Amino acid sequence: MANLVDFAIVADIGGTNARFSRVKMADLTLDKVAVYPCATFASLADALQHYQQQQQLTMLKHVAIAIACPVTGDDVSMTNFHWQFSISAMQRQLGLSRLLVMNDFTAVAMSLPALTASDKVQLGQGSSQPDKPMAVLGAGTGLGVAHLIKVDGKFVPLPGEGGHVDWAAQTEQEWFIQQMLSKEYGHVSPERLLSGPGLEAIYRALALYRRLDVAPLSAGEIGQQALAGTSELASATVAQFFASLGSVAGDLALTLSTFGGVYVAGGIAPKLLPLLEASEFRTRFEAKGRFSAFNRQIATYIVTAPQPGLLGAAVYLKQSLAS
Repeated sequence: MANLVDFAIVADIGGTNARFSRVKMADLTLDKVAVYPCATFASLADALQHYQQQQQLTMLKHVAIAIACPVTGDDVSMTNFHWQFSISAMQRQLGLSRLLVMNDFTAVAMSLPALTASDKVQLGQGSSQPDKPMAVLGAGTGLGVAHLIKVDGKFVPLPGEGGHVDWAAQTEQEWFIQQMLSKEYGHVSPERLLSGPGLEAIYRALALYRRLDVAPLSAGEIGQQALAGTSELASATVAQFFASLGSVAGDLALTLSTFGGVYVAGGIAPKLLPLLEASEFRTRFEAKGRFSAFNRQIATYIVTAPQPGLLGAAVYLKQSLAS
């Protein structure tokens, strides 16, 4: 069926903020972008209706939503926020012709082929092969993970919950962090470190490890102090964060032989890009024993595009309408 839709609405719903945009389907141009705190609204339907009314877009009846939780059926329940809904019921409630709902990192994965050279920064060596599998991970409120493959000329996202597998400590410092987090949570996953709350947890753990009496800091404060070079503990925290991020990214590369590249998205890495470039990220990405040479061939990128989730939701919708 030909794509006869001129404009649609796309959304990227995280644990903290809800982002909405109008998209021009012909060239995937995004405009009328609005960001609202999720806590402002009782439900996702309320937030979407508010956006439509505020931007005078009530006539648009095609919507694609990326959301930070598993999407395995009609019922959706967010992992790090209280919104839950039925996709079919919300479509009827809002009178939509089409409502696509996908995991947020399904959308980020779908954005990868549409990224321009100015939307990403390469770290280290390696090259990417366009038709080979790709991986994306991103730290924000949580840790999102997905892969992307190309089948019969179409991109197929492979969403998953890779942020909740087992995290493996590799140094004495990391063993200390793991023991502390194990006492707090039981199971220690990569998300317990590679997220905003994870950055705060690393800071607390390193303070204990170094026997320092310091007040807890927010993730934003840790990042600011590390960038400014005003706190050695904050700098060490960010260094540990990126070392662990490199290890997990390298695991994803091995899991699906991602010669299309491994991409780091999310809200944290792009903001700390100057520190990331000088970190152990790429060293740990490649440090895979007998398969170090394998990972050395694979390119790693930081996604600097402002709204990859919105872009990916638009790509997914366009591909769906064209099929």
